[in-house]
Amino acid sequence: MATVPNVLSLLRLLGVPVFLWLILSPRLGGANRDGWALALLVAGGFSDYLDGKIARRFNQVSRVGQILDPAADRLYILSTLVGLTLRDIIPAWLAVGIVARDVLLALLYPLLRAHGYGPLPVHFLGKAATLNLLYAFPLLLLGDGDGRIATLAKIFGWAFVGWGTALYWWAGVLYALQVWQLIKADSVT
Repeated sequence: MATVPNVLSLLRLLGVPVFLWLILSPRLGGANRDGWALALLVAGGFSDYLDGKIARRFNQVSRVGQILDPAADRLYILSTLVGLTLRDIIPAWLAVGIVARDVLLALLYPLLRAHGYGPLPVHFLGKAATLNLLYAFPLLLLGDGDGRIATLAKIFGWAFVGWGTALYWWAGVLYALQVWQLIKADSVT
């Protein structure tokens, strides 16, 4: 339970409310905390990569980690979508589109449980989608300003959002197909 990857995922979870406070506080009249929010986003993205790498390299893969890591990813993505939407950095339709995929998949979990299955393992396409989104969000936050760096960050951020959202939905469709295949196979036996 207390493995390095699980601790990293837990720290990422604890960073979610801190990130929201940092990104929303400028709208509340506080000092500009975007730099800290950006640093926390980058650290969250890096720790997501690092926890998986450590888990595989040192054979620290655990059932807790298989649940905690994707949960931390989803909460980080959700909180970032909320923060960026409330700051008018991204349109609400984009946030709704990304969250809708997770809602759709959440509706499939009771079907899996009814057939005796737990959550499906995360596959490469889902990881690639999450990685693209975790690259996109800091870039979009950095792009919320003026100057060359902000302009470049915005361009690359939107490119990562496009790829990340497309891959996110593609992975969602593949997960839904896996659920359908499992249920179909159970009905045959």
